[in-house]
Amino acid sequence: MSTIIPTNPSETPQERITFDDLGLDYDLLDGLDVMGFRHPTPIQEKAIPIILDGKDLVACAQTGTGKTAAFVLPIIDRILNAEHRHLNTLILTPTRELAQQIDQQVEGLSYYTSVNSLAIYGGGDGHLWEQQHKALRHGADIIIATPGRLISFLSSGNFKLDSLQHLVLDEADRMLDMGFFDDIMRIVSMLPKKRQTLLFSATMPPKIRQLASTILQNPEEVTLSISKPAEKIDQQVYLVYDQQKEPLLRSILADEQYQSILVFCSTKDKVKELNHTLRKLHIPAKAFHSDLEQAEREDIMRDFKAKKLRILVGTDVLSRGIDVDGIDLVINYDAPPDAEDYVHRIGRTARAERTGTAITFINEKDMRRLGFIERLIEREIPRKTLPEGMGEQPVFKATGGGGGGGGNRRNFRKGGKGGGGHNRPRQQGPKT
Repeated sequence: MSTIIPTNPSETPQERITFDDLGLDYDLLDGLDVMGFRHPTPIQEKAIPIILDGKDLVACAQTGTGKTAAFVLPIIDRILNAEHRHLNTLILTPTRELAQQIDQQVEGLSYYTSVNSLAIYGGGDGHLWEQQHKALRHGADIIIATPGRLISFLSSGNFKLDSLQHLVLDEADRMLDMGFFDDIMRIVSMLPKKRQTLLFSATMPPKIRQLASTILQNPEEVTLSISKPAEKIDQQVYLVYDQQKEPLLRSILADEQYQSILVFCSTKDKVKELNHTLRKLHIPAKAFHSDLEQAEREDIMRDFKAKKLRILVGTDVLSRGIDVDGIDLVINYDAPPDAEDYVHRIGRTARAERTGTAITFINEKDMRRLGFIERLIEREIPRKTLPEGMGEQPVFKATGGGGGGGGNRRNFRKGGKGGGGHNRPRQQGPKT
């Protein structure tokens, strides 16, 4: 059975169901109540009953829709009633950052229960390996792991997953993009065939369908309308020459109403270069990239989550590997290489029914990319005028076609002088 869920259901909050209606354990409900969560998101509303029924599930939902709680809550509920809890659940995820974030969510959601979890990931020294190995031997109810590191532990032969009852593949499309297919299949071959398997993916290309048909049994399917940014994101585009990007960025960052900002660049080297430029201008920012030690990355992310760091500069690794509430501005300093990446990038803001702003810089080389983005999201993104004094601004000249998404039919030419400003963000609404 396949269920399609609209991204913006018409029900008012008063008409929507509450977590109490889903039949979750009272200790879980107490924790949700303390955290102020009353209404499930659409993906949670549809997925939780299916998982509680013990059925396999294929769910298509982007990060920021509440998908982690959609599988964590019912799994905790089932563990509380399980005969065998030791190494009960395995959650596979593509990156160490996401493994840590899921582990933190499990810890928060299970606060009033006895369920515990353990994150297994690479990137550390020998001490981290030994620490994780020892913790794994002692056991945990839920293991959250990256495929490569988990295989290393399984290969040691010191423990097995013979009694596993739940397998979750989170961000399955990204794991396949990163080349983890063989690792996933090797891990699955070590698991009991009688288990509940849940596959969550932001997109549903043929390779994901193939994986699902191989490892799931008669799955239910839930699809949250994908490839469309949240309605509450104020999307803006500035048409710029490369030399105008830096002064425009400085102008936007000067607006103190933006308190938590993500800046995306196309490459790791560009991230380092832009971060160095901002630091020279005494603009407090930090770069997030793979050359950093794991401890450095964790410290940066901790400061960003705690709002001790206002500006974080990174590549697309942040677009899916970061789970931070309250980001009110995303800047695409470089246009994303793929239209889907645009949706993932700007999806870092306007989460949990908040509002946010997404600003994209488009130069003459990126005009075609903008067309693909607008075709994907089925709307034209408003063009903004450069602030006064930044020189002549390029504009699109229509040569045929028309409408949003026709970027590949347009030419770039010089336009008028900047004279406007950028829009200020809307007031943030309550988190639900």
